[in-house]
Amino acid sequence: MTISIRPATSSDAPALSHICLVTGNAGTTAEHLHNLPEMLGLVYAVPYVNAASTWGFVLVDQDDEGEKVVGYTLGAIDTRAFEKSEEEMWWPALRAEYSPYLPPDSGEPSTDSAHPTPTEADMRIIRHFLSPPAAPAACVSYSTAHLHIDILPAYQRRGLGRQLIDRAIQHMRNAGLHAVWLGMDTKNVQARIFYERLGFSNIEDAPEGVVGLRFVDWKG
Repeated sequence: MTISIRPATSSDAPALSHICLVTGNAGTTAEHLHNLPEMLGLVYAVPYVNAASTWGFVLVDQDDEGEKVVGYTLGAIDTRAFEKSEEEMWWPALRAEYSPYLPPDSGEPSTDSAHPTPTEADMRIIRHFLSPPAAPAACVSYSTAHLHIDILPAYQRRGLGRQLIDRAIQHMRNAGLHAVWLGMDTKNVQARIFYERLGFSNIEDAPEGVVGLRFVDWKG
Protein backbone atom coordinates (compact mmCIF):
# COMPACT_ATOMS: atom_id res chain seq x y z
CA MET A 1 0.00 0.00 0.00
CA THR A 2 1.38 3.36 -1.10
CA ILE A 3 -0.29 6.69 -0.36
CA SER A 4 0.28 9.55 -2.78
CA ILE A 5 -1.26 12.83 -3.89
CA ARG A 6 -2.01 13.74 -7.50
CA PRO A 7 -4.09 16.37 -9.32
CA ALA A 8 -7.81 15.62 -9.46
CA THR A 9 -9.44 15.03 -12.86
CA SER A 10 -13.02 14.75 -14.08
CA SER A 11 -12.66 10.96 -14.12
CA ASP A 12 -12.41 11.11 -10.31
CA ALA A 13 -15.97 12.43 -10.05
CA PRO A 14 -17.60 9.16 -8.82
CA ALA A 15 -15.00 8.76 -6.07
CA LEU A 16 -15.27 12.42 -5.07
CA SER A 17 -19.04 12.13 -4.84
CA HIS A 18 -18.82 8.98 -2.70
CA ILE A 19 -16.33 10.52 -0.27
CA CYS A 20 -18.45 13.64 -0.01
CA LEU A 21 -21.48 11.51 0.90
CA VAL A 22 -19.83 9.29 3.51
CA THR A 23 -18.29 12.28 5.31
CA GLY A 24 -21.17 14.69 4.70
CA ASN A 25 -22.98 14.56 8.04
CA ALA A 26 -20.68 16.61 10.29
CA GLY A 27 -17.84 14.27 9.37
CA THR A 28 -19.85 11.04 9.48
CA THR A 29 -21.84 9.32 6.76
CA ALA A 30 -24.88 11.03 5.27
CA GLU A 31 -25.99 7.92 3.36
CA HIS A 32 -29.09 7.47 5.53
CA LEU A 33 -30.17 11.06 4.88
CA HIS A 34 -30.39 10.81 1.10
CA ASN A 35 -32.42 8.75 -1.35
CA LEU A 36 -30.48 10.56 -4.08
CA PRO A 37 -26.92 9.77 -2.97
CA GLU A 38 -25.26 11.95 -5.60
CA MET A 39 -26.73 15.17 -4.18
CA LEU A 40 -23.95 16.37 -1.88
CA GLY A 41 -21.23 15.67 -4.41
CA LEU A 42 -23.02 17.66 -7.10
CA VAL A 43 -22.62 20.79 -4.95
CA TYR A 44 -19.49 20.31 -2.88
CA ALA A 45 -17.18 18.11 -4.95
CA VAL A 46 -17.87 17.38 -8.62
CA PRO A 47 -18.10 21.02 -9.79
CA TYR A 48 -14.45 21.45 -8.89
CA VAL A 49 -13.36 19.08 -11.65
CA ASN A 50 -15.69 20.69 -14.19
CA ALA A 51 -16.06 24.44 -13.65
CA ALA A 52 -13.60 27.26 -14.33
CA SER A 53 -11.10 28.76 -11.88
CA THR A 54 -10.84 25.52 -9.92
CA TRP A 55 -8.11 23.22 -8.69
CA GLY A 56 -8.08 19.88 -6.91
CA PHE A 57 -5.85 17.17 -5.48
CA VAL A 58 -6.77 13.63 -4.53
CA LEU A 59 -5.28 11.28 -1.98
CA VAL A 60 -4.65 7.91 -3.59
CA ASP A 61 -4.07 4.49 -2.02
CA GLN A 62 -2.15 2.42 -4.56
CA ASP A 63 -1.69 -1.35 -4.42
CA ASP A 64 -1.20 -4.24 -6.85
CA GLU A 65 -4.86 -4.09 -7.84
CA GLY A 66 -4.79 -0.42 -8.77
CA GLU A 67 -5.52 2.89 -7.12
CA LYS A 68 -8.32 3.99 -4.83
CA VAL A 69 -9.13 7.65 -4.24
CA VAL A 70 -9.53 8.00 -0.47
CA GLY A 71 -9.59 11.75 0.04
CA TYR A 72 -9.50 15.09 -1.68
CA THR A 73 -9.00 18.80 -1.35
CA LEU A 74 -10.81 20.89 -3.93
CA GLY A 75 -11.19 24.60 -4.35
CA ALA A 76 -11.39 27.73 -6.44
CA ILE A 77 -8.71 30.31 -7.08
CA ASP A 78 -11.36 32.97 -7.75
CA THR A 79 -14.62 32.24 -5.96
CA ARG A 80 -16.68 34.77 -7.92
CA ALA A 81 -15.36 33.46 -11.25
CA PHE A 82 -16.18 29.94 -10.07
CA GLU A 83 -19.73 30.96 -9.18
CA LYS A 84 -20.15 32.56 -12.60
CA SER A 85 -18.87 29.41 -14.30
CA GLU A 86 -21.26 27.24 -12.29
CA GLU A 87 -24.18 29.45 -13.29
CA GLU A 88 -23.24 29.23 -16.95
CA MET A 89 -22.33 25.56 -17.34
CA TRP A 90 -23.15 23.55 -14.19
CA TRP A 91 -26.46 24.50 -12.59
CA PRO A 92 -28.59 24.68 -15.77
CA ALA A 93 -28.18 20.98 -16.55
CA LEU A 94 -28.88 20.00 -12.94
CA ARG A 95 -32.00 22.16 -12.84
CA ALA A 96 -33.26 20.40 -15.94
CA GLU A 97 -32.35 16.93 -14.69
CA TYR A 98 -33.84 17.30 -11.22
CA SER A 99 -36.88 19.42 -12.07
CA PRO A 100 -39.18 16.33 -11.88
CA TYR A 101 -38.50 16.24 -8.14
CA LEU A 102 -39.77 19.77 -7.56
CA PRO A 103 -42.78 20.65 -9.71
CA PRO A 104 -42.87 24.44 -10.06
CA ASP A 105 -46.59 24.71 -9.30
CA SER A 106 -46.49 22.93 -5.94
CA GLY A 107 -43.01 23.27 -4.51
CA GLU A 108 -43.42 19.79 -3.03
CA PRO A 109 -41.33 16.68 -3.73
CA SER A 110 -42.53 14.63 -6.68
CA THR A 111 -44.15 11.27 -5.98
CA ASP A 112 -43.59 10.06 -9.55
CA SER A 113 -42.96 6.32 -9.24
CA ALA A 114 -40.27 6.56 -11.92
CA HIS A 115 -38.07 8.49 -9.50
CA PRO A 116 -36.98 7.85 -5.90
CA THR A 117 -38.82 10.01 -3.39
CA PRO A 118 -36.37 12.70 -2.30
CA THR A 119 -35.71 13.18 1.39
CA GLU A 120 -35.72 16.61 2.99
CA ALA A 121 -31.93 16.59 2.74
CA ASP A 122 -32.25 15.89 -0.99
CA MET A 123 -34.76 18.71 -1.34
CA ARG A 124 -32.41 21.19 0.32
CA ILE A 125 -29.81 20.38 -2.33
CA ILE A 126 -32.33 20.63 -5.17
CA ARG A 127 -33.35 24.06 -3.87
CA HIS A 128 -29.65 24.92 -3.86
CA PHE A 129 -29.53 24.04 -7.57
CA LEU A 130 -32.42 26.42 -8.21
CA SER A 131 -30.98 29.36 -6.28
CA PRO A 132 -27.35 28.81 -5.28
CA PRO A 133 -26.22 31.30 -2.63
CA ALA A 134 -23.23 33.50 -3.33
CA ALA A 135 -20.23 33.21 -1.04
CA PRO A 136 -20.40 35.79 1.77
CA ALA A 137 -18.72 39.11 1.00
CA ALA A 138 -16.61 38.91 4.16
CA CYS A 139 -15.12 35.63 2.98
CA VAL A 140 -14.27 36.85 -0.51
CA SER A 141 -12.78 40.03 0.96
CA TYR A 142 -10.53 37.86 3.11
CA SER A 143 -9.44 35.81 0.08
CA THR A 144 -10.76 35.12 -3.39
CA ALA A 145 -9.86 31.45 -2.83
CA HIS A 146 -11.79 28.79 -0.93
CA LEU A 147 -11.36 25.05 -0.41
CA HIS A 148 -13.04 21.84 0.69
CA ILE A 149 -11.31 18.79 2.16
CA ASP A 150 -12.69 15.34 2.96
CA ILE A 151 -10.95 12.04 3.73
CA LEU A 152 -12.44 8.59 4.23
CA PRO A 153 -12.58 7.73 7.96
CA ALA A 154 -10.08 4.85 7.66
CA TYR A 155 -7.45 7.31 6.42
CA GLN A 156 -8.01 10.06 8.97
CA ARG A 157 -5.72 10.88 11.91
CA ARG A 158 -2.63 9.87 9.92
CA GLY A 159 -1.36 13.30 8.93
CA LEU A 160 -2.79 12.97 5.44
CA GLY A 161 -5.14 15.94 5.75
CA ARG A 162 -2.21 18.15 6.61
CA GLN A 163 -0.36 16.85 3.54
CA LEU A 164 -3.34 17.55 1.29
CA ILE A 165 -3.72 21.11 2.52
CA ASP A 166 0.02 21.68 2.23
CA ARG A 167 -0.15 20.63 -1.42
CA ALA A 168 -3.09 22.95 -1.98
CA ILE A 169 -1.26 25.86 -0.36
CA GLN A 170 1.75 25.31 -2.60
CA HIS A 171 -0.57 25.47 -5.61
CA MET A 172 -2.32 28.62 -4.41
CA ARG A 173 0.94 30.34 -3.55
CA ASN A 174 2.17 29.63 -7.07
CA ALA A 175 -1.01 31.33 -8.30
CA GLY A 176 -0.13 34.45 -6.31
CA LEU A 177 -2.54 33.94 -3.42
CA HIS A 178 -1.79 34.61 0.24
CA ALA A 179 -4.84 33.18 2.04
CA VAL A 180 -7.78 30.80 1.74
CA TRP A 181 -11.04 30.17 3.57
CA LEU A 182 -13.45 27.28 4.07
CA GLY A 183 -16.79 26.52 5.65
CA MET A 184 -17.52 23.62 7.96
CA ASP A 185 -20.49 22.16 9.79
CA THR A 186 -20.57 23.82 13.19
CA LYS A 187 -21.41 20.44 14.74
CA ASN A 188 -18.12 18.98 13.52
CA VAL A 189 -16.00 19.70 16.58
CA GLN A 190 -13.09 17.54 15.45
CA ALA A 191 -12.85 19.44 12.18
CA ARG A 192 -12.56 22.76 14.01
CA ILE A 193 -9.80 21.36 16.23
CA PHE A 194 -7.97 20.10 13.14
CA TYR A 195 -8.17 23.44 11.35
CA GLU A 196 -7.14 25.45 14.39
CA ARG A 197 -4.05 23.28 14.81
CA LEU A 198 -3.07 24.16 11.24
CA GLY A 199 -3.42 27.90 11.76
CA PHE A 200 -6.99 28.58 10.61
CA SER A 201 -9.01 31.11 12.59
CA ASN A 202 -12.37 32.90 12.47
CA ILE A 203 -12.94 35.60 9.84
CA GLU A 204 -14.45 38.88 10.99
CA ASP A 205 -18.11 39.26 9.90
CA ALA A 206 -18.13 35.81 8.25
CA PRO A 207 -20.85 33.27 9.09
CA GLU A 208 -20.35 30.82 11.93
CA GLY A 209 -18.34 27.83 10.79
CA VAL A 210 -16.18 29.76 8.34
CA VAL A 211 -12.45 29.93 9.04
CA GLY A 212 -9.54 31.33 7.11
CA LEU A 213 -5.81 30.83 6.86
CA ARG A 214 -3.15 33.40 6.03
CA PHE A 215 -0.38 31.38 4.47
CA VAL A 216 2.20 33.08 6.70
CA ASP A 217 0.38 31.40 9.61
CA TRP A 218 0.43 27.91 8.05
CA LYS A 219 1.53 25.27 10.57
CA GLY A 220 2.03 22.45 8.11
